[in-house]
Amino acid sequence: MRDIALGLVVFGLLPFVLKRPFWGILMLAWLGYMNPHRLCYSFMYNMPVVQIVVIATFIGMLNSKEAKRLVWSREITLLVIFVIWMGFTTTQAFYFDAAWEQYIKVIKIQILTFMTLVMLTSKHRVRMFIWVVVLSLGYYGMKGGIFTIVKGGSERVWGPVGTFIGGNNELALALVMTIPLMRYLHLQETHKLVKLGLLAGMLLSVLSAVGSQSRGALVALAVMGTMFWLKSRNKIATGLLVAVAVTAVIAIMPSSWYERMNTINTYDSDASALGRINAWWTAWNVALARFTGGGFEMWSGDVFGSFAPNPYAVHDAHSIYFEVLGEHGFVGLALFVGLLLLTWMKCNRVIRRAKLNPADSWARDLAAMIQVSLAGYMAAGAFLGLAYFDYLYHLVAVVVVLDSLVGHSARADASPVDPVPAGVARGGGALADASARHLKPGT
Repeated sequence: MRDIALGLVVFGLLPFVLKRPFWGILMLAWLGYMNPHRLCYSFMYNMPVVQIVVIATFIGMLNSKEAKRLVWSREITLLVIFVIWMGFTTTQAFYFDAAWEQYIKVIKIQILTFMTLVMLTSKHRVRMFIWVVVLSLGYYGMKGGIFTIVKGGSERVWGPVGTFIGGNNELALALVMTIPLMRYLHLQETHKLVKLGLLAGMLLSVLSAVGSQSRGALVALAVMGTMFWLKSRNKIATGLLVAVAVTAVIAIMPSSWYERMNTINTYDSDASALGRINAWWTAWNVALARFTGGGFEMWSGDVFGSFAPNPYAVHDAHSIYFEVLGEHGFVGLALFVGLLLLTWMKCNRVIRRAKLNPADSWARDLAAMIQVSLAGYMAAGAFLGLAYFDYLYHLVAVVVVLDSLVGHSARADASPVDPVPAGVARGGGALADASARHLKPGT
């Protein structure tokens, strides 16, 4: 029954996607983050629904007159260079066939990122996109939170099998990144029941992340909670919210959870932690020996035999930083960290510029909460290998769009005529359809 229902929804919406390709972007976000097909049991489970919707959306983007624009910025330029560099390191990889397969996956993720960037042309579209992401991942946050309460925290919370967020650590990271976006919607929402639902979603998502029993998630929650409070407009209310979440965790989680979390302090006697450290040294040694790193999928016994302090402790990187360092060398790491830093700085610019115009308060709130999401990602990512997670690159695209929208709003206040905002590609064709009537914030 689930398969039939999902099939009717996906294939029933395809004709509308051809006419309104932005619907396709929303569908791709839903399919990519919630992975509803992985909740089915029959023909939809392995159906290539994402590829089908991508094709329909791309055709719609080529043929539809719906608003589109391509915003270029230093972040997008750096992202393109990073993708090109990954392609070059793939040609030099230890295991070319496996590396090439992974590089194709990365390319697909970046194609979807650029499609999203092109179609996010207004405040309304940005808000809709954020809602889809929050609802898609919030489903697992609320479900996992309830599961943690019912089980008293004795069993781990897992994500959908065969997806980016299938593991307990991966799901926890995604939820840590989503909680701030829930807060953004909570700040902007006026309907009391919706605000209450978002508040419940935040608290349950915290419990779900804690219930994953991921030690990296605990570190990320601590960092996120601190940033959450620092970036909040109402620090008293935010402090109370954080206090409620901490109290709920203390009341629900069993002693076994505390024992596991306490191993953070005794990492030198924990086999898992020692395996990660061994992998990090391996990444460092490979990067020192090879300018291009080892390429994608380099984490094998042969590589560890040549570069690891302990050649028998073969382990994945379990760190976004050492993952990129080992696979793409110091150049790749510099590009990756540079992208994170530039995106953070762009958020600061959006916040500064939005303060000058009360109408842009929504952009200020969203930029601040994206910074909280990034802080959670960078903290949890230190212990988890999700450097190519599409969530990060979607946030980069949203920040770039926010900066363009706020900049256009400021120029519109200064001048009655400003048809093309800075950073938007000029010229003919579908991507240049960026008239002022499509670019007014709030449309």
